[in-house]
Amino acid sequence: MNPLVYFSSSSGNSYRFVQKLNMPALRIPINQSGSLLNVTSPYILLIPSYGGGSAKGAVPQQVIQFLNVAGNRALIRGVIAAGNTNFGEAYGIAGRIISEKCQIPLLYRFELLGTEEDVHQVRQGIQRFWQHYSPENM
Repeated sequence: MNPLVYFSSSSGNSYRFVQKLNMPALRIPINQSGSLLNVTSPYILLIPSYGGGSAKGAVPQQVIQFLNVAGNRALIRGVIAAGNTNFGEAYGIAGRIISEKCQIPLLYRFELLGTEEDVHQVRQGIQRFWQHYSPENM
């Protein structure tokens, strides 16, 4: 299976969600002063939404830096976003922003830490996505 690439801040919410998925995953480092993560195969990106409901600052800076690497951006195939339903229309906005900018599907949104149902839905959705994935239709 192709990897899941994710970003999790020091709160660790996204990290804990990814651990529950029990599938291969690469983490975008919190501290970008070292070497950047460079992927070598197609992946799905899982990210939290920041910014308190505003599009400004919604995508974590580390994710922006990761996607500014042409090779990383070329291999993204879908995005999954964590968010907070208290932000209404801005729920999971980072996923929508990346989906639009990278011309990829927003595959799923979940709130904060996600529920067991979210874990189940995301795990199955990722497996189905890669089963039906072909370079011609992406």
